[in-house]
Amino acid sequence: MAGREHREREVGEDFNPRKVYIKEDMIAATSVLQIRASEIRQSEIKWQSYLQSQMITQRDHDYIVKLDTQKQKDLPDKNPEQCAEVFLNLLTHISKDHTIQYILVLIDDILSEDKSRVKIFRTNRFGGNTWQPFLNLLNRDDEFVQHMTARIIAKLACWFPVLMEKSDLHFYLSWLKDQLKSNAEKMTAELEHAEQVMLAHEKPHSDRHKHHKDKATDAHEKYSSLYSSFDELAKHQDLPPGPKKMMLRVDEYRFAFLTVDGISTLLSILASRVNFQVQYQLVFCLWVLTFNPLLAEKMNKFNAIPILADILSDSVKEKVTRIVLAVFRNLIEKPEDQQVAKEHCIAMVQCKVLKQLTILEQKRSDDEDIMNDVDYLNERLQASFWRENAARLNERGQELLRTLVHLLEKSRDPVVLAVACYDVGEYVRHYPRGKHIIEQLGGKQRVMYLLSHEDPNVRYEALLAVQKLMVHNWEYLGKQLEKEQIDKQAGTVVGAKA
Repeated sequence: MAGREHREREVGEDFNPRKVYIKEDMIAATSVLQIRASEIRQSEIKWQSYLQSQMITQRDHDYIVKLDTQKQKDLPDKNPEQCAEVFLNLLTHISKDHTIQYILVLIDDILSEDKSRVKIFRTNRFGGNTWQPFLNLLNRDDEFVQHMTARIIAKLACWFPVLMEKSDLHFYLSWLKDQLKSNAEKMTAELEHAEQVMLAHEKPHSDRHKHHKDKATDAHEKYSSLYSSFDELAKHQDLPPGPKKMMLRVDEYRFAFLTVDGISTLLSILASRVNFQVQYQLVFCLWVLTFNPLLAEKMNKFNAIPILADILSDSVKEKVTRIVLAVFRNLIEKPEDQQVAKEHCIAMVQCKVLKQLTILEQKRSDDEDIMNDVDYLNERLQASFWRENAARLNERGQELLRTLVHLLEKSRDPVVLAVACYDVGEYVRHYPRGKHIIEQLGGKQRVMYLLSHEDPNVRYEALLAVQKLMVHNWEYLGKQLEKEQIDKQAGTVVGAKA
């Protein structure tokens, strides 16, 4: 369970993606934005010209020159009120895109150097709405300005103990949701067009082929760049003391995201043709959301399980498989209403998740989290399957049960015998009168006879079936089955050494 506990901590108070696997998965999403920010840092802004044109005051000019050109990096800490006022004034009075880009990079650097500095902008004592200058920038045409602004807003919202005001939060999340949807649609269209062009041309390196392939790549980079602002909703880094909650870890923000149709938007994007990186990023957000019991209960009302089951079936990337399985586990573990958890299990069975679990079990990934979740889901879905279908074995004069007993008596195939013993055991476990019916059909006697079968797997499954036929205390039985499994594994190891 170490892997499970490790993953639970990812969205707990000590969550630090520098120490866990998601860091490398986020790199692709942030690289485009970071490269552009690095280029902008090399720029030289002529602050004197803004002073001469009376677009900024002498006081603001002197401060930004000390911070920027004279590299007095401790200024924000020496006079936090002036720092906030200067930057908000600059954002309000300067209109040139490149300069706005530069100012936003400076603000982001200030926050990244020391995350406690969010209080500089959140503790506003000079009047006005702290959020408004940033929210206004979301409506600019420049994509870098939009994305960097969204990134800064997310940091200010989740790195400070006081929550973002509802009206501003609603505007921000609505904008973010619309941008995700819009960029996903553009990327899908570009990819479809690129594929058509590639199919139409036999020369793989023709100029036109390269042009359309580049367009598809650009579309993905735009989407990833947008996600780099959204990823602040789904990650948390070395925060200062105090509340350490990212936006999708805070219930108020989670439910606000629900009210702007955020969950349905994520799932509608996932239901369309998007590549594995986008799949991972958006399913990760769903995973974080499902740690809230109420949202875990609501999730399948948005058709989440069929959509995620399709992704699991088609997935060729282990990280996508891993995060989908994690969501499925939360959809069973987190709901407080056990009837809902049961319905989720049934929905997964209906979507053929059991088949995918069998495939994953056979592959035996080295990823401990994947295999832990496969084992957990297998157990829960198998139990759900039998609870729903045990009674159906009684149909048509107990025809299927009679077939099982016949196989136990006549078959010489060890696999058939082992499976038949398992089925008998699950039937009596989940059908109230199952023990009596199996005894009447002679099944109990046949299972006990197989306890001495030459094949160890048949003996093992027969033993389990007999225990299910005989034991009434299921908690005791569970401990016994666990012991039997350990003994079986130990015997296998000893046999291999011998």
